[in-house]
Amino acid sequence: MLALLLLAPLSGAGLLHAQERKIQNRPFLDDRVWHYGFLVGFNIQDLRLANNGTAYVNQNHNVEYWYADVPEYTPGFSVGVLGELKANDWLSVRIIPTMHFGDKKVVFKEQRSGNVAEQYVKSTYLSVPFDLKISAARFNNYRPYVVTGLAPTLDLTVKKGKELLVKKTDVMFEVGMGLDLYYPFFKMIPELKFCFGLKNILDKNRTDLKEPSLLKYSDALDKAQNSMIVLTLYFE
Repeated sequence: MLALLLLAPLSGAGLLHAQERKIQNRPFLDDRVWHYGFLVGFNIQDLRLANNGTAYVNQNHNVEYWYADVPEYTPGFSVGVLGELKANDWLSVRIIPTMHFGDKKVVFKEQRSGNVAEQYVKSTYLSVPFDLKISAARFNNYRPYVVTGLAPTLDLTVKKGKELLVKKTDVMFEVGMGLDLYYPFFKMIPELKFCFGLKNILDKNRTDLKEPSLLKYSDALDKAQNSMIVLTLYFE
C-alpha cells in the first residue's frame, strides 16, 4: 500500500506534464522555509476489536459467549492548525495540532441467545502529528505529495462505568496523500489520511464498574485499537 502511495505522485506528475504550461500563481510560495495555516475536515473513527470467545457464567448459571464489533460509522469533524518546515525542495516536516470530534457504535452480541447490547463511544481526540511530507515537482498550479508520520493522541472524553472502557492515550501511525492547489491569494490542500493506533487501548482494570455483570464485555475482548480516516482541507 505504501509503495502505491509513493508511486501516485510520480504518475500524477507524468499526467500533469502532458498538459500545457500555464502562468503559476504565487510562484515563490514554496521558497519559504516556514509555512503555516489552518485546517477543517471530516473524520470516520473506528475500533479494531480482538474477540477471545471467553465463556461467561451468568447469575442463572447459564454460559454466555459475547462478541463485539463496530457495525456502522458516523462522520465526525476535525479542526486544527498547521506548521510546516521546509527541509529541501522535496521534503518538509509538519506539526499539526488537531481536534477530532466523533463517535463509534460498539455492538455486543451473545452468540447463543442473540441478546444484544450497544454502546456509543464518543471521542474528542487532541492529536499532535509529526509528519514527513514528500512532494513531487510542481507543474502549473498543482503539486501532489504523500505524507507519513506519528501522532501522539489524547482522548479528552473517556467515560467510565460503561460496557467498554478505553485508555486516554495512544500513538497513531499516519499515511496519506494530498495535492497542493495554488490560487492567486492562497494555497488550498485537499488531503486523505489513514491513521492506525499502535497501542492496545482496552482498559481491563474495571474498578469503575458498580455492576459486576458488565465485566463480561471487557472479558470478551483481548485488544482494542483505534483507527481513523481523515479527509482534510488545509488553507495557507
